[in-house]
Order: sequence, then structure tokens, then C-alpha cells
Amino acid sequence: MSSDKQSDKIFKALAAPVRREILDVLKDHPKTTGDLCARFPKLDRCSVMQHLKVLEGADLVLVKREGRERWNHLNPLPIKAIHDRWIGAYAARAVDMLDKMKRDLEG
Repeated sequence: MSSDKQSDKIFKALAAPVRREILDVLKDHPKTTGDLCARFPKLDRCSVMQHLKVLEGADLVLVKREGRERWNHLNPLPIKAIHDRWIGAYAARAVDMLDKMKRDLEG
């Protein structure tokens, strides 16, 4: 899959607030699907599973099955790739511009 298509999947997955919340929940520790369903009582199990499927398709969530349990793990590497591609370069330029402005103001 091309880098642009993968980036599109990641951005699509991150576009939904509930999916970002799921990633926040997974940030510190993996959770079972049942744990995630309990964390989002306004959503039925099918909806949680659909959101997880989108996150898994974007490689943001890795799934490990243990018996009857499905453990969902955050995969931070796609987010880092987005940061490196879309944020890091822009942030570095902004910092350089602020540094130049500071030097100009200090004369």
C-alpha cells in the first residue's frame, strides 16, 4: 500500500472523536474489547467493534487474541510517521521563524 493511501487511512481513523478517545484509553495499557465496551456505555458492542476495525485497518490498533479475549494494543508508529511527515517539519520551521524574530527584536 502506498504511503499516501496509508496516511489517508490514518487520518480517516483519527477524524472520529470516539476513535481518538479509544486510542487515549489504550495509550497506557492494552484493553480487552469488553473493557472498551464498558468504557463507552453510550455505544453498543457492535459500534465499538466497528471503530476498532477502522483503527486496526489504519494499523493504529494491534489485536492479540488470548482464548476468548481480544486484547487491543495501541500501535504508536503510524502516529509518529504522521508527526514526522506533517508536524515535525512545520514545527521546526515555526521555531526557526520565532528564533529569527527574537534575534531581530533584540537587534
